[in-house]
Amino acid sequence: MVILSKAHKTLAFIGSYADSSNPSVYTCQFGESNGSLEILHEVDGLQNPTFLSVDKENWRLYAISEGTDANGQRCGAASSYDIDTASGKLAFLNNEITLPATTCHIQLDHSNQVIMVSSYHGGMVGLSPVLADGRIGENADIQQHEGSSLLDVQDRPRAHSVFLDRTNTYVGVCDLGLDKIKLYKLDLAAKKLHPHGEVSVAPGSGPRHFAFHPSYQYGYVINELGSTVTAFSYKEEQGELTEIQTISTLPEAFDGENACADIHVSPDGKYLYGSNRGHDSIVVYAIDAETGKLTPVEYAPTLGKHPRNFAISPDGSYLLVANKDSDNVVSFVRDAATGKLFPTGSVLTVSKPVCIKFAIVD
Repeated sequence: MVILSKAHKTLAFIGSYADSSNPSVYTCQFGESNGSLEILHEVDGLQNPTFLSVDKENWRLYAISEGTDANGQRCGAASSYDIDTASGKLAFLNNEITLPATTCHIQLDHSNQVIMVSSYHGGMVGLSPVLADGRIGENADIQQHEGSSLLDVQDRPRAHSVFLDRTNTYVGVCDLGLDKIKLYKLDLAAKKLHPHGEVSVAPGSGPRHFAFHPSYQYGYVINELGSTVTAFSYKEEQGELTEIQTISTLPEAFDGENACADIHVSPDGKYLYGSNRGHDSIVVYAIDAETGKLTPVEYAPTLGKHPRNFAISPDGSYLLVANKDSDNVVSFVRDAATGKLFPTGSVLTVSKPVCIKFAIVD
């Protein structure tokens, strides 16, 4: 087994679409000098652990999966693992049902006391406590969304992802089916989500994932169905989002099919990145520090098919893209001055990668 050296202190965790008989969650050593990935450990036994969340204080990993309820129906579940930072090995803690419908996203709160999961097929969000030993407790709250929007796929709510502000006070849920971001107030003492408000995007947009600017003055949602990004100003004390701009993720000349997936802001707050599935690119925008508005910089090919999620390395030097349909994770160096992406030549082959999460080992 490979042991991490002092010169390499960053781990990368990859989740994927895989059945329970095959490897589906990977721990990798990340090369800070060249953007490479080396697999240290693989986990099987999980069905479609497509999204991950990492507790970087207690070194635990949480992965969504699928389960079966008492009636034999598919439902949402999540598994917890201890992380051995020396070897990268994941040690199973427990698996717990999270929602009565399959899930697509998982997020720890900033104090690592609860996990929150969203269900695209069930149109709901759930909250479960994290126990003292890192195991997942029984579901403590379910918020069912109601309504619909413009397109056929929007005939019902479709909660796609969960995000938090930096104060750990407000939780947002991107609902693709409603064309809304539903806002909740997080009550850690009661282990509840209290409805707080909502903000709408243009009908037919399909909000999927959200990223705050490091200043928390602005936030950005990538719209899967409309191939757009909507920029918001954010009032932190009130937990209030106000739209300031909507911009295409695609070059004007492109007329093919496309669906967006993930979105991230560079650590320096100067550039925003979003993934296009169909155009198979990462759109790069410059962020105006005074207004939060976006200006396109480039549309960088991902060198693979159907890019889902991607991640920016903690120091902002690299961007790694999970190309699901070409079974690879492609590494790009990020030019801090221009925001542009350049292939490093490093490509990791894994089956149907979807999610990448970094964690620095102190």
